[in-house]
Amino acid sequence: MSQSTDASLPKTMRAVEYNGAGGPEVITVVDRQVPVPAAGEVLLRVAAAGLNRADVGQRGGTYPPPPGASDIPGLEVSGTIVALGPDVTGYDVGTPVCALLAGGGYAEYVAVPAPQLLPIPAGIDLIEAAGLPEVACTVWSNLFMEAHLEAGEWLLVHGGAGGIGTMATQLATAHGAQVVVTAGSAEKIDYCRGFGAVEGINYREEDFVERMRQISDGQGADVVLDIMGAKYLGQNVDVLANDGRLVVIALQGGATAELNLGKLMTRRLRVIGTTLRARDIAAKGRVVEGVRTGVWPVVESGAVRPVIEKTFPLEQAARAHEYFDSGEHRGKILLTT
Repeated sequence: MSQSTDASLPKTMRAVEYNGAGGPEVITVVDRQVPVPAAGEVLLRVAAAGLNRADVGQRGGTYPPPPGASDIPGLEVSGTIVALGPDVTGYDVGTPVCALLAGGGYAEYVAVPAPQLLPIPAGIDLIEAAGLPEVACTVWSNLFMEAHLEAGEWLLVHGGAGGIGTMATQLATAHGAQVVVTAGSAEKIDYCRGFGAVEGINYREEDFVERMRQISDGQGADVVLDIMGAKYLGQNVDVLANDGRLVVIALQGGATAELNLGKLMTRRLRVIGTTLRARDIAAKGRVVEGVRTGVWPVVESGAVRPVIEKTFPLEQAARAHEYFDSGEHRGKILLTT
C-alpha cells in the first residue's frame, strides 16, 4: 500500500499534452489524473522538468513514447517524494530527488521506478537539479560505458552549446580528455570554451574534418559524439583516428546514409548507435548507478555544473518550445511547476 505525508493528495494535476503532431501550437495544458505509484515506484511532486530534443521529436510525431510509457512528455525531473509504492525500500517520503524518466515529466506529479532516482548532488538546488538526469545519463552511458573515452584522448562533440554538448564537454574534460566542439557561431564557440573545450569549429564556415586534423596534429578524433546521423556519417568516419569510435545519439540530419565498411575495417573503427528512453528499468538503473558513482562526485566538486539558461512555468510550455526551436538557446531549458 502506498504511503504519503499527506493523505489528501490531489486527484488531478496540471500536465502537458500534445494535441496532434506539429509545432509548439499543438501544446496544451490540461487536467490529468495524478498517477498512483505501482510496485517498485515512487510518486514525486515535481519541482521542475527539463526540456530535451526528444520532447520536440515526440511533439513532431517522429519520436513516440515507448510501449507502456506515459504520453505526457518530459524525460527528467526534480522533485520531492510524496508516496511510496509497494516494495520500495531505501527511500522516505519527503526526500528531494531527481529522476530519469521514459515520459511524464511535464506535470505536477509523476510516478518513477525507484532504480531511476538520483539524490540531489550537494551544492545543487532542487530546481536546477532537473537539468541533470537526462544529459548526465546520456553522456555517461555513451562516452564512458559505450565508447570508453580515456584521459588524453580527443573528443569531438557536435552541437557543443546545447544541453548534451555542455555536459559532454565538462564531463570529458573532468576525466582528462581533450574536447573540440562544433557550433554555429563564434559566440557559441567562445561559450563552449567556458566549459573546457580546447577549440571550436564553426560548422557553417569550416570543414570539421580538416580542422579537427589540424587541431589534433593530424591524429583526428578518438571519439565523436554525434547528433546529426546520416548527414555527417561520411565526415564523421573520416575524422576518426585509428581505433576511433563514433557514437550516434540523434538523427537531426536523417537516418539513412551509405557507409564505407572498408574504412571501418582497415582503421579498426566502431560505429555505435544508442537510445536511452526505450531501455528497460534494469538497464536504466545501471546507467543511473554509473552516474551516481561517476558523475555526481565531479558535480559536487564543482568541476561539472548544470547549465540552465532559462526557466518557464509549466503553463508556458509552448513558449519554452518556441524558444528551443529558435536555435538560440544554450544549455538547458526548464519548466517549473
